[in-house]
Amino acid sequence: MSASLGLFRLQQVDRQIDRTRSHLDAIHQALENDVELRTTRKQLETAQADHFHANNSLKNIEAEANAQKIKIEQAESSLYGGSVKNPKELQDLQKDIVLLKKRLVTLEERELEAMLLLEKAENVLQNAKTDLELFQAKRGNEHKKLFEEQTTYTTEIERLSEERSAALAPIQNDLFEIYENLRKEKRGVAVTEVIDNTCALCGANLNAALQQNARSSKLAHCPSCARILYAN
Repeated sequence: MSASLGLFRLQQVDRQIDRTRSHLDAIHQALENDVELRTTRKQLETAQADHFHANNSLKNIEAEANAQKIKIEQAESSLYGGSVKNPKELQDLQKDIVLLKKRLVTLEERELEAMLLLEKAENVLQNAKTDLELFQAKRGNEHKKLFEEQTTYTTEIERLSEERSAALAPIQNDLFEIYENLRKEKRGVAVTEVIDNTCALCGANLNAALQQNARSSKLAHCPSCARILYAN
């Protein structure tokens, strides 16, 4: 995959995120004078964030505990499998297993704490959702359409965020930094396509060497608008 292709795919997702956030911002502006709504929404947003972090924390601890169990199994297999004969090495393995099991006990304690925190976060989140639903019912249909659109766009942001993570994974840090800087400088558009030997955004003519670089692992920039060139 060419360097520009990965950035072009990332930009496609980022542009969708930008548009969706713009819609959300417009909805927020329409509702910003409703103090009670802001308070209720803020409580829900805080609960969602706390739940997200609690869920991630549990997953990370579970992964670490599983990795620790694998290490213990491997060490015990070496200890009892007969592949290690040297008494000193056997003694070292026994010590390692003891330490690994102690670490596993600590991780399992942390895992239990994380499960309790997640359960608490889930309860708080559900209560916040209920509070918002009750508020919406009280408000009647006044903001019903805006609430529905807000939910739709919020869900879309969550989906696009996952898609962005997947698109970002193969991109090197230095290339991403260049991309981000251009995004800030160029109103959110860092990558432009090569169409009919020209830059699709500014219309500058592009020579064959630039177009070839745009298809390679090197980054090529439009000589006019300085954006990254992408050619398929």
